[in-house]
Amino acid sequence: MKTADMPLCALGRRPWRTWTLVAYTLPIFGNFLAVSVQALDKPNVILFLVDDMGWADCGAYGSTYYETPHMDRFALQSLRFTQAYAQPLCSPTRASILTGVYPTRHGVTSASGHMPPQPPDHRWLPDSAPPNRPMIYPESKNYLDPAFYTLAEALKDAGYRTAHIGKWHLGLTRPYWPDQHGFEVVVHAQPSASPPSYFSPYGVAPDGTPSGRHHVGTITDGPPGEYITDRLTDEAIRFIEQNRDRPFFLNLWHYAVHGPWGHKEEYTRQFAQKKDPRGLQGNPIMASMLKSVDESLGRILTKLDELGLSTNTIVIFFSDNGGNVHSMTPEDRKSQNVRPGHPAWERFQDWRKWAGDLPPTTNAPLRSGKGRLYEGGIRVPLMVRWPGHIPAGAVSDAIVGCIDLYPTIVDLCGIQLPPNMQRFDGKSLAPILLGTGTWSRTAYFIWFPHLVPGVAVRSGDWKLIRRFEPRPDEYEGLYELFNLRDDIGETTNLASRFPEKVRELDTLIERFMDETGAIRPKPNPAYRPRPDVARPHNSTEGLVPRGCELIVTNGVLRIVRTGSAPFLGIAGWREPGPYTLELRARCSTGETGTVRWSLSSSPEFDRPGHSVEFQWPSGPDWHEVSFQVPIRGLPRVVRVYLPPSATWVELTHLHWRSAHGPVRSWDFCAPSR
Repeated sequence: MKTADMPLCALGRRPWRTWTLVAYTLPIFGNFLAVSVQALDKPNVILFLVDDMGWADCGAYGSTYYETPHMDRFALQSLRFTQAYAQPLCSPTRASILTGVYPTRHGVTSASGHMPPQPPDHRWLPDSAPPNRPMIYPESKNYLDPAFYTLAEALKDAGYRTAHIGKWHLGLTRPYWPDQHGFEVVVHAQPSASPPSYFSPYGVAPDGTPSGRHHVGTITDGPPGEYITDRLTDEAIRFIEQNRDRPFFLNLWHYAVHGPWGHKEEYTRQFAQKKDPRGLQGNPIMASMLKSVDESLGRILTKLDELGLSTNTIVIFFSDNGGNVHSMTPEDRKSQNVRPGHPAWERFQDWRKWAGDLPPTTNAPLRSGKGRLYEGGIRVPLMVRWPGHIPAGAVSDAIVGCIDLYPTIVDLCGIQLPPNMQRFDGKSLAPILLGTGTWSRTAYFIWFPHLVPGVAVRSGDWKLIRRFEPRPDEYEGLYELFNLRDDIGETTNLASRFPEKVRELDTLIERFMDETGAIRPKPNPAYRPRPDVARPHNSTEGLVPRGCELIVTNGVLRIVRTGSAPFLGIAGWREPGPYTLELRARCSTGETGTVRWSLSSSPEFDRPGHSVEFQWPSGPDWHEVSFQVPIRGLPRVVRVYLPPSATWVELTHLHWRSAHGPVRSWDFCAPSR
C-alpha cells in the first residue's frame, strides 16, 4: 500500500483511540457499566472457517460421497449462498475477512503468512527477476499489518469477548499474532501453513520455550492420539461456556481439510468401501477429515442449544479457498522427489494406501481448484444462520465474498465503527440475509499475481480472467471470457466471439487496479527467452507416432502404418493459433486426412470445431500441401491423421506457421525431385 493511498488508520497510531482514551478517564465502574449495557442486546458471532473445503464438498452443495449431516442440517436452518467467493489461497482470504478490503489494499496476496515478515522499507515490486521469467511480479506481505482496524478489534471495542482458535497464517512472529489484532483468547501455533501434526503430541512448544521445536504457540498436547480437529472444538466449547452471559466473537478456523491430511483411520476405512453414485468424488481420506469437521460443527451447534444461545448467535460457515485438486498426485510426488528417506515419504505412502493416485477432492462441475482463478479455485460454500432473523432454508445467488463478512457482521450487530478506519471494499449482506431491502453489485474482483498470475472480474453472468503472460500449459490466451450461467464449468472461452464484452470487463479491471492501489506486474528487463534448439536434419524429436512407425532414410521421413487410425501427435506449443500447415508429401493412397486438436483449456479431442480435413496426395510424385488449421487459442496436443487406408506416407518437411512466422518445423533434407 502506498503511503499516499493509505487510510488514516495506517499512518502511525490509530486516531480513533483518542476518544477511547477519553472514555477511559471516566470512573472505571461507570465505564464498565456503559460497555455492558451497550453490549447486552448484541448477538454472539461464530465464524466457522474450513481450510481447503471446495464448493461441492458437502451434501448441501451437491456431494453424494462425503457424509456431512450437520452441515446439511445447518443449510436447512440458514441462508445458503451459491455464488460466494474466496481468494485462490488461504492467507489473502483470511486477511480480507478481518479487514473488509481486497488483497490489493492489505497486501497479503499469497499463502505466505508462515514466512518471516519483511522489514518496513521492503520493496514489494522487485527491480529484477531471473532471466527465465518474462515478468516481475509483486511480492505478498507475509503478515497482516496491525495498522488495520480488524473485525476482532471492532467487536472487542463494542464490548465483545473475542477468541481466535485454530489456524492463523497471517504472521509468523509475535507482533503479528492474533492477540495483536484484537483477539483476547488465542489457541494457535506458528508457523501455521499447516498443523505440525493432526494427532497429539502436536509438536508445539510454548511461546518462549527454548525447546528447539519448529512450532511455537499456545496449543498444548492432549492425551496421546487426540485429534486436533476435536481439540480445537473442545477449546471453542470451553470459550462459549465461559462467556455464555456476555456477547462473544469466536473465530474457529480449522486446520482441516488442509495437509498433512491427518485422518481417523476408522472413518477412512468406512469411506474406502463407498462409491460416489455420480462417479466424481471418492477420496476416503478427504471424506474422513470432512466427517470430523462436520462433527465439530454439530458439537458447536448442540452446545448453543444446551446453553439457550442459538437464537442469539449468528453462525457463519465459510471456506478459505476452493478445494485442492493438485496435491498428492503422482506428478506432485515426482516434483517433490519424494522417495524413501524423504521426510514426507510416510505421508505419501499413507495417502497411496487409502487414496491411491486420487487428488484430495474434485470440484466438478467447477473447473480446476485451489490456487487457480477458475471457479473451482475461488467459489466456496457460505451459509449464515441466525434463528428468528434470517429465513431458514433460503438460497441466494448474489455474488458475494470474503470482503463482505466484516461489514455484514458489524451491521447485523448494530456496531458503530470509528470514522477514520479503513474504507470497506465489501458490502453488508444484511439486506439479503434479513430481507430488508434491495442489494446489487456491479463487479467482484479476484487479484492473484502468483502461481498462474492474473486478475478476474465477475459481473452478472460474465467472468473475465486477464493474464499477465502467456502460459500455454495452463490456459488459452491472455483473456478468458466465460458466461457462467450457460457454462459453469468454464469450458468455452468466448473472448474472440465477444470482444466488446472483453473490453467492457477489462475496463472494470483497470479501474479496480487504479482505485485499490494494485501493484502491477512489469516486464522483466533481464528476460532472455530460451532459444529454440534447432533440430538436426533427419530428427523426429517432438513427433509422437501412434498406430505407426517412423523411419528416416536419405532425407525422407517414411511413416508406416502398424495399427488402426494412425497419427502423429505434437505437443509443447508455445504460441496460439491459427496456423498454416505446410508439408511436402507423397503416399500410397491419396485420401482425406484430418487434423484434430485439444486446447490447454479443454483436453477433449471430440469438441465441435476442433478438427479440419485436408487432401493427401497419391502416387510416386512429391506434392506441396498447404492449408489453414483454424485453432483458436493455444493447443495442448495436435494430431495429424494419415489417410484411412494408406499403408505408408512419406514427408520431406512439416512446417507450422502463424501470422508471426514459423512456430514448429521438421526438415528431413530431401533431395530435389
